[in-house]
Amino acid sequence: MGVYAVTGAASGMGAASADRLRAAGHTVITVDLKEGDVVADLATPAGRAAAVRRTLERAGNRLDGAVLAAGLGPVPGKEQTLAQVNVRGVIELLEGWRPALAAAGNSRVVVFGSNSTTTTPAVPMSAVRAFLAGDLDKGVRRAGRIRPAAAPFTYAASKIAVTHWVRRNAVTPDWAGAGIRLNVLAPGAVATPLLDTQLASPEGDRVRSFPVPIGGFGEPDRIAEWVEFMLSPAADFLVGSVVVVDGGSEAWFRAVDWPRPVPVRKVLRYVRRMRSFRR
Repeated sequence: MGVYAVTGAASGMGAASADRLRAAGHTVITVDLKEGDVVADLATPAGRAAAVRRTLERAGNRLDGAVLAAGLGPVPGKEQTLAQVNVRGVIELLEGWRPALAAAGNSRVVVFGSNSTTTTPAVPMSAVRAFLAGDLDKGVRRAGRIRPAAAPFTYAASKIAVTHWVRRNAVTPDWAGAGIRLNVLAPGAVATPLLDTQLASPEGDRVRSFPVPIGGFGEPDRIAEWVEFMLSPAADFLVGSVVVVDGGSEAWFRAVDWPRPVPVRKVLRYVRRMRSFRR
């Protein structure tokens, strides 16, 4: 049995993931804004530092895995807070927990992304780059240039940023080389309080009409089963992957966009990467 940290564990998919891990006999350290083993505000640097420190204290500086499920949705007027939680609330916690994950020698991390990374058109990549560079103010400004799209663009950019961060770091000596498997789970619309808020907003009709070929919305308990699988030995060879669980929405829009071969203009970079690899 392992020791796992779960953020956003008070509700929705985070709560379902924590419950499933506990039911399997694991020790779960819950992190959330208002209730949990570690109560911390991931929208502030002090809150994130406290979340790192208190989790490590409870875990004895050893973690078998982590689930980064805390996040805010595309609520207009909350873009700055959204960026703090969705971007820095993932990256800073993982960087702070990395030594504890490495201490386990064979650990796994699931970061909650979103299918919005590939189904939201025209997201400004300048916002993504700013988020990855740590300049959240600039990222929010770039995402908000078209005011009616500020919230959805900021949300999608935040999820693209953390997904890129995971994929870039997953294959490095500090992570894969230390036995830490970083992966992203990208759900579509799931029946959570966050979705309820969206359905009750002026955008509710648009959310209901969004293409889901299989129909309906996802269930938190089913998403939690994916989390459990991605934390299990069955996922030992899963590194830097993005697992989309969205009822077919992403495939509806992007069926022929992936996979694609390496384009000719990137062959030299591909060859350099091949030659630079050392076992």
